Amino acid sequence: MVYSTEQRNVLLDFLKRNPDKIFSAQEIAENLQNENISKSAIYRNLSDLEKSEKIKRITKKESRKAFYQFCDVQECKNHIHLSCTNCGKIFHLEDSQGQKLLRQIEKNCNFQINKTKTTLYGVCQKCKN
Repeated sequence: MVYSTEQRNVLLDFLKRNPDKIFSAQEIAENLQNENISKSAIYRNLSDLEKSEKIKRITKKESRKAFYQFCDVQECKNHIHLSCTNCGKIFHLEDSQGQKLLRQIEKNCNFQINKTKTTLYGVCQKCKN
């Protein structure tokens, strides 16, 4: 059983306010330094929130560091995500485009993809310019 503590609620509220961004545990700790939440509580709660699928854990190719993103909304669970490797911003792939891509992969590769856990990495339009 997972308890809803004040520290857990502070962490979850922070992530909910930033659903289009990813954060390392260190970045979360820095953002919440005035909120009376310990680093150990951040790590423990990130693990619990990941298990309950309220957040997702992301690793970048060039780093062994883990990053976390809020995803406990139906909108997030039904989209493939695009992640900018420069700025870290997360975008939803439009549903029609995502469905077309998923159908092609399933048909051509006989492989079914879990949209909730799928992120494509690249460079966003803003960073490209």
